Amino acid sequence: MLFLAVFCGFLAENIREHQIEQAREKQYILSLIADLKENDQVISHELNFQKTRIVMMDSMINMLNNPNQVRGHEGLLYYFARISPRLRTLTVNNRTFEQLKNSGNFRFIRKIETSNRIMAYYESIPLIRQIEELYFGEFDHYKTIASGIFDPAVFISMETKNGEIARTDQNPPLQSYDPNLIKQLSIFAVYMNGSGRGILRVAEELKRKGGIIMDYLQKEYHLQ
Repeated sequence: MLFLAVFCGFLAENIREHQIEQAREKQYILSLIADLKENDQVISHELNFQKTRIVMMDSMINMLNNPNQVRGHEGLLYYFARISPRLRTLTVNNRTFEQLKNSGNFRFIRKIETSNRIMAYYESIPLIRQIEELYFGEFDHYKTIASGIFDPAVFISMETKNGEIARTDQNPPLQSYDPNLIKQLSIFAVYMNGSGRGILRVAEELKRKGGIIMDYLQKEYHLQ
C-alpha cells in the first residue's frame, strides 16, 4: 500500500509538471505569434517604403547617366539625391525568440519541426543586417562625392518643420556639373540600389516565412 501511494504520488507529480510545461509552451507560442504579427505589419510597411525609394533611385541614376537631363531639372535631382538614399534599418521583434534561446527554454517546444521552423525564420535577420551594413558603407562614399556636387543650403531649405523632405519648386544650380564627378555618384548609387534590392528580396522572403509559420503554429496548437 505504501509503495502504491508513493507511486501514485510520483505519477501525479509527473502529470502536474507535464501540464505546467504544456502551459508554458503554449504561452511562448502565443507570444511568438504576437511577435510575428507585429513583424508582418512592420515588414509590409517597410516593403512599400523601400519599393518607392528604389524607384526614385532608379530615376536618379537615369538622370546622372544622361547629363543632358540634369540642366533644367536640378530641383528634381536635388530631391532624388536627398530622399532616395534614405534607408531605414528594418526593425524586427525577436523578444520571445531571444527569451527562448537565452534561457534554454526551447526545451518547452516539444516538436523538433516547430523549433526548426522558428529558428529558420529568425536566421534571415542576420543576413538583412549584413546587407544593411554593406549599404551604409556604400552610402558613406556616396555622401563624400555628393558633397562636391550639391549645395548644402539647398538641402537644408528642403527640410520641413516636421522633419520631412519637400521637393523645391525651383531649379537651383549644382555646385559642380563635372561629368566625372557625376559619374562617380552614379556608380555608388548603382551599388546602393543593388544592396537595397537585396534587402528587399530578403525582407519579402522573411514576410513569406512569417505567414507560413503563423499558419503552422495556429494549426499545430489549435489556436484558430
